[in-house]
Amino acid sequence: MKTVFAKTGMLRDAEFHYCPGCTHGVIHRLVAEVIEEAGLQPQAVGVAPVGCAVYAYKYFNCDMYEASHGRAPAVATGIKRARPDACVFTYQGDGDLASIGTAEIIHAAHRGENITAVFVNNAIYGMTGGQMAPTTLIGQKTTTSPYGRDKDSCGSPLRMAEMLATIEGSGYIERVSLNNNANIIKAKNGFKKAFECQMSRKGFSMIEILSTCPTNWGLDPTQSMEWLEQNMIPYYPLGVFKEAK
Repeated sequence: MKTVFAKTGMLRDAEFHYCPGCTHGVIHRLVAEVIEEAGLQPQAVGVAPVGCAVYAYKYFNCDMYEASHGRAPAVATGIKRARPDACVFTYQGDGDLASIGTAEIIHAAHRGENITAVFVNNAIYGMTGGQMAPTTLIGQKTTTSPYGRDKDSCGSPLRMAEMLATIEGSGYIERVSLNNNANIIKAKNGFKKAFECQMSRKGFSMIEILSTCPTNWGLDPTQSMEWLEQNMIPYYPLGVFKEAK
């Protein structure tokens, strides 16, 4: 029988631990497919975070490191400088990258490190209990903002893509979403460009992915996709924010 579809060899034969309806699995597959299709698997090195994707090393079929909370960009920097030929990526959530790791990601971009950050933004802390994150929307309820995020006391949600695009050392910055098939296809193309930026040594690259968290949002998977489209995309517009020529 002719094979019309096969699982990418960049993913191990392991069952994902993610909650039903979470889009981490889709993101894993897109990252893995892009690396394999570009022929970069032999030199691929990933850095797993602390958070929902803490077990990423079980899923990607390449060399993987586990970083302390928020420190993935620093670990990735060391790997890339020791192995300039490697395809190095971090895989981080909004708590890991935009909260405890804010300084790490900003200075990695500032230095123009030739690494690629995969930034999963679901507007909440996932693994640790659904607390308010830097990306939590105004009025959004979490375990630490039961009445909704208040702008006067907590400030506005951080727009990481826009902020990192202003830094001279960044080469490619894009925000994508996985709320429908068309956007999933666009997301894969964004990953391709980010890794091309890295391997062409054009500077730091990051893809921010708007993702769902049905468990902590208190919604079913279908409702979560609708909530993302109606609430996240208006505040976090999709598109390319920087592309080095």
